Amino acid sequence: MPELPEVESLTHFLRERAVGRTILGVDVVGFQALKTFDPPATALGGLTITGVARHGKFLDLDCDGLHLVIHLARAGWLRWREDLSGAKPVRPGKGPLAVRVRLAPDDEGSAPGFELTEAGTQKRLAVYVTRDPGEVPGIAALGPDPLDPSFTVAALKRILGGNRTQIKGLLRDQKVIAGIGNAYSDEVLHAARMSPFKIAAALTDAQIADLHEAIVTTLGEAVERAHGLAAKDLKAEKKSGLRVHNRAGQPCDVCGDTIREVSFADSSLQYCPTCQTGGKPLADRRLSRLLK
Repeated sequence: MPELPEVESLTHFLRERAVGRTILGVDVVGFQALKTFDPPATALGGLTITGVARHGKFLDLDCDGLHLVIHLARAGWLRWREDLSGAKPVRPGKGPLAVRVRLAPDDEGSAPGFELTEAGTQKRLAVYVTRDPGEVPGIAALGPDPLDPSFTVAALKRILGGNRTQIKGLLRDQKVIAGIGNAYSDEVLHAARMSPFKIAAALTDAQIADLHEAIVTTLGEAVERAHGLAAKDLKAEKKSGLRVHNRAGQPCDVCGDTIREVSFADSSLQYCPTCQTGGKPLADRRLSRLLK
């Protein structure tokens, strides 16, 4: 799933390539992806992309005051195409293509654009056309952005205070902190040397400071690694930079212990026992506790 660092990099990527270009048309192939009907997607035709922003994991293209907002969900991706002039029309229901955005030709005659694709059968990619991105329910409910200067240790302490949620789930809750998903929550907790099942309200001031440092540093370094990469290279970069996520059975780069996994119904987490749980493995069940 694309998370804050990847979406931030896509934001910069589109600023460099799409801003200033006129939209020739928006072809909606996967109709389930389009979550709004007024204004229609056809209203974007003829408008110029004037800016690109990020809200948590949402991409926001400002098109002369109308906004094309994109959430890539778990299996979605954005593929930039240098020339779509010869692209064949795609029939709905055929293949992973959900939306195609065609841009005006450049001085050399190439008509670039981008395609939104989604693998698998769980179609969760979401596209909105709106006059105000704040009208998108997911954006309206977002918590603070961890890369914003206002996200201080004190702000994190206020978020955690009295919260009886396990810290892993809290970090993934977009209403609490925007942009962190399954992968980077694993990475943050490893960097903070903290059990994923630690209760948020039980953290000491020192642990909150460590967690804040881990959040800001982990995300900041991931953004820096992804900066300047083409959209097609971001997935590989994310995978290469992960220390624990999706590395179950491999040695921890910090201590050499074997990275372990806890599986849930629709997801899993990875952690290092030595670095995070005092050497004790976590029971592999949803309401897991440290084995005694």
